[in-house]
Amino acid sequence: MSENDHEHSREQDPGDENRLIAERRAKLARLRQRGGAFPNDFRRNALAQDLIDTYGARSTEALENEPIAVRVAGRMMAKRVMGKASFARLEDASGAIQLFLQQQVLGETYEDFRGWDVGDLIGAEGTLFRTKTGELSVRVASLRLLTKSLRPLPDKWHGIADTELRYRRRYVDLIVNKDSRRVFEMRSRIVRYLRDLLDAAGFLEVETPMLQSIPGGAAARPFKTHHNALDMDMYLRIAPELYLKRLTVGGFERVYEINRNFRNEGLSTQHNPEFTMLELYQAYADCADIMAIVERMFHGIADTLYGSRKITYQGRDYDLGGSFERLTIEQILLAGNPDLDPRQLRDIATLRRVCDRLNVAYTEGDGAGKLQIGIFEKTGEHTLIQPTFAYAYPAEVSPLARRNDTDPFITDRFELFIGGREYANGFSELNDAEDQAQRFREQAERKSAGDEEAMYYDADYVRALEYGMPPAGGLGVGIDRLVMFFTDSASIRDVLLFPHMRPEN
Repeated sequence: MSENDHEHSREQDPGDENRLIAERRAKLARLRQRGGAFPNDFRRNALAQDLIDTYGARSTEALENEPIAVRVAGRMMAKRVMGKASFARLEDASGAIQLFLQQQVLGETYEDFRGWDVGDLIGAEGTLFRTKTGELSVRVASLRLLTKSLRPLPDKWHGIADTELRYRRRYVDLIVNKDSRRVFEMRSRIVRYLRDLLDAAGFLEVETPMLQSIPGGAAARPFKTHHNALDMDMYLRIAPELYLKRLTVGGFERVYEINRNFRNEGLSTQHNPEFTMLELYQAYADCADIMAIVERMFHGIADTLYGSRKITYQGRDYDLGGSFERLTIEQILLAGNPDLDPRQLRDIATLRRVCDRLNVAYTEGDGAGKLQIGIFEKTGEHTLIQPTFAYAYPAEVSPLARRNDTDPFITDRFELFIGGREYANGFSELNDAEDQAQRFREQAERKSAGDEEAMYYDADYVRALEYGMPPAGGLGVGIDRLVMFFTDSASIRDVLLFPHMRPEN
């Protein structure tokens, strides 16, 4: 075992870590004296995994007869010094490749290399060959230290064991944890797939304001700030919805935005105050058309990532194939509350008694629709395991959705649930300016009564509707939860590169 291997086993002790940092700083000081610290003139021409993919099957003889010259660069993640010859494992963004170093070839540089540390960034030039064990490697002809690492990496076998530390120091987690890198690579593929899908369907990607004078588009508590030049309070957006629908008024009939939203709410395994949403709006479409888009998204992501629509998440199997089940809110309420009389599903006194029995909080101003949703969240959501569209939400809790033509108590709105968790929210859009104005007034009354999540009255949005918005369907999809599902991640913090944390003491 080399001195650098010993280094890994001591790193959990703060005193040892401080000593190792001091030793590395001393090495950097000597480098500075020699004028060789932090060069930026090495240019690689190959990535590790590309070399393995291209030449991994080439025979020893072929590599000797036709030498392949390469220049590689990356982080040294292991080294084994054996007197006059040594091995090192170099990792770059694509993968890892082994380096073979000889004293007789490298001379003084070889002696320098003996003092380099795991974690240092190096550049190597040489030719490909196979070791006696058959591993494709680079026989190094020249070597450069490109960046001196001043802090030792965590134990190479266990990575960062402290979960909170992994989130706080994501840069270290990504160095030592291949699974973490895989999650974020898959996240990028998911977002790229969604963009490709919507672009191919004729949607236009747009950007709408993140600073808004009136926060709208969702029932949520906003973050508040102040614009000094305008001397006015502003809010970080809780949703882009009202701006996107203004664009449909303006003639953009298919628009979408993959955006950051901000909601001043609690933290949990499913919630972060800053999160990513996909929102889209399609003119001359309705709730059913939007459900079809959602199914296409989930089918396509599964096919792209896994080539299968059978997905396992946290030990449970899910079938994303075919059409998803569709159940109304009232059907789900009846299934979860067998003693509830179907004829009393909209009776406020009856619903209050059910809420009391279930310890569901409500206020005097809550109507039947609000009470229904409280009961649904307590008794219904967790039962929706396989992909299910819960639809026909009460108008009382859907201030931006179109009322159903035959039953004005409900709207043409749905939410997609998988594993008891909501992933998407969509509906036929409300484009009746007078109905929207009345619903905004009702929301404003709720806000005045103390409901911090109720919406503001947005007079400009009502004015936009008065110019005429085409009938449309809209959709919001939580990207973070989507990535959690498709990467089998238990917490939203596992799919956010830099989740919000309390400050370190």
